[in-house]
Amino acid sequence: MILPSQQIAALIKAGNVRVAKDVSDTALPQTLQPASLDLTLGRRAFRMRASFLPGAGNRVADGIDALCLHEIDLDAGAVLETGCIYLIELRESLDLPAGLSALANPKSSTGRLDVFARAVGEASDRFDALPDGYSGPLWLEVAPRTFPILARTGDRLSQIRFRQGESKPLRKQTVSVDLSPESQVVGYRARRHSGLVDLRGVGAHNALDYWEPIRLTNGGLILEPEEFYILASREAVEIPVGEAAEMAPIDTEIGEFRAHYAGFFDPGFGIAEAGGAGSRAVLEVRGRDVPFLLSHGQPVAHLVFEALVEPPTTLYGAAGSSYQAQGLRLSKHFSA
Repeated sequence: MILPSQQIAALIKAGNVRVAKDVSDTALPQTLQPASLDLTLGRRAFRMRASFLPGAGNRVADGIDALCLHEIDLDAGAVLETGCIYLIELRESLDLPAGLSALANPKSSTGRLDVFARAVGEASDRFDALPDGYSGPLWLEVAPRTFPILARTGDRLSQIRFRQGESKPLRKQTVSVDLSPESQVVGYRARRHSGLVDLRGVGAHNALDYWEPIRLTNGGLILEPEEFYILASREAVEIPVGEAAEMAPIDTEIGEFRAHYAGFFDPGFGIAEAGGAGSRAVLEVRGRDVPFLLSHGQPVAHLVFEALVEPPTTLYGAAGSSYQAQGLRLSKHFSA
């Protein structure tokens, strides 16, 4: 079962989850979500020659020593280039009690920018997964795929949630793609060799400088290999008050594409009482290997629902959100 916000706050107060010194009690709601906590970038980033997992008994620092090309100071801001791999220390660390594990996901905006981001811990043999009782620092591997990004200390690219006991999914919901011929614009294709995206530049980037709107003239969309697309689900998505959900891939045999990067939905997303009636899931889609025809209503992912220990004290969207009640929606960094 997943811990709600008030229990995450209790972990912070007890020192089981250590946050940055400048994240005071008044600033905490900005990083604390209904069933997750935003992770913030630290000062040091390392340009790496390759991605790696430290593995059992090994330290992340040893991998940095072996693979680091150079160190970058994020305090003044730095450009993270496409095609490069960075390992960035996070300002949060964990000292989890027995029976509690943690899972991380890229934030919604991170996925929509086509930034590959995944958490790493000491002795990790899996990305984005911290085992029962984990104690130690956290890092984030960051690899911009389409847009170079301007990042600074304190920026948020990933979020973490905490699980009590073993994973026990409640149910699955199939997510299909909306390519309705009635829609004027069914999606967006990222433009190659576009400009820099400032992670703090909310609404500061002209969407058409970075994205090509897709208007269909036939019965489907041909995904080109290694092109990045933003599409929307055909179905409305609702995450009940006492549940959270993760978007998981369907079998790779369905076609030559990957659909989902940022896959966690907090409780309250899409429900009417939190102002989210009719919300759709936004799909980050990348073509692979060969061109592939994607058709209207084609299944592309599953939503896997899991219960919370108890309902959160606040719901997604209650304090404002860029993505509640969304349809087809680019990241918050872009203006029309």
